Amino acid sequence: MSTETGATVGERAELSERLWTAVLAKDESAAVREVFAAADAGVGRESLLLEVLGGVQRRVGTEWAADRISVAEEHAATAIIDRVIAALAHRVPAPAGLPDRPRITVACVDGEWHVLPARLLAEVLTGRGWQVDFLGAHTTTPHLIAHLHATNPAATLLSASLPLHLPSAHTAVTAVQSIGVPVMVGGAAFGPDGRYARLIGADAWAPDARAAAGLLADGLIRPESTPRQQVDDLPHLADQEYTLIKGNRSALVRQCLADLEARWPGVRAYTEAQRERTAEDLAHILDFLVAALYVDDPELFTGFITWTAEILDARRVPPHSLRTGLDIMAGELHDFPRALGFLKAAAEALPATPTTRPSHGPGMTA
Repeated sequence: MSTETGATVGERAELSERLWTAVLAKDESAAVREVFAAADAGVGRESLLLEVLGGVQRRVGTEWAADRISVAEEHAATAIIDRVIAALAHRVPAPAGLPDRPRITVACVDGEWHVLPARLLAEVLTGRGWQVDFLGAHTTTPHLIAHLHATNPAATLLSASLPLHLPSAHTAVTAVQSIGVPVMVGGAAFGPDGRYARLIGADAWAPDARAAAGLLADGLIRPESTPRQQVDDLPHLADQEYTLIKGNRSALVRQCLADLEARWPGVRAYTEAQRERTAEDLAHILDFLVAALYVDDPELFTGFITWTAEILDARRVPPHSLRTGLDIMAGELHDFPRALGFLKAAAEALPATPTTRPSHGPGMTA
């Protein structure tokens, strides 16, 4: 277990506020100075990583969702935080690896570009004496398996933030287990209680970095090297709804956009950029529907839709435009009963009355 000292709640709050000011000003040097000064004053490495830097990163997401910072500002802030983590790793080096804590691998699943949660996990585990191979974002399953064959780690830890990547996570979990390496998963994609981790057969799930470190210290049991198919874990996939809708994604998006133009003639006057953004919105909705079908959980889709309605409202886009998109999608997917049920549940969860805020148009584009 870690024996580092931390800071009081008040001290961390003050440090976080100063760090936030530096990050928002895009002042990387000031951000590094704040973290280094805290480390020199005795604030523990793990506390700086998780409570301070991790907390500021969560605030970045909250401020973007509330439309108080732009996408560009969010990207710049995330990049600065990533570089501060790297600087801290060199300023406060981790202890040498412990003999009872062998090599492990940490990676983001295929398609997952939100790398900071995995990066923080890797730094925490390194600080606790594990020999960590951190493979970073978007690690394809073939590349992951090749690495495991070459290194033979005691465990593999996979991170995913978006439920869209649950199918890729499932593929990776079954592939890693098939060569006898236990797999722990973590990240928002697996649900707040880890329900999707259990569904895809992961050997363990951790809600945060400290919990992951504790589970590793207790030891993970290597699975039997028995190949299994994804449908073995998810028998509902036999209805082919997930496969067919995913396979026709591009055509469905085009048809939904055409239907939107027919229902709302004003869409025909959209600029090319507005049309492209609306198509991206429709594709994103469809992608989350496909993810919900994969795990057979309407709550996954409903949660995404209600969150999206909040995001649109913050950007002064009326939530009823989202309902229109769901209605159009339901018309295209009338032969898919599970999908229709999910779409209906999501539509019923939306606000019943249109907003009085001015609209940017009938589509979903902000």
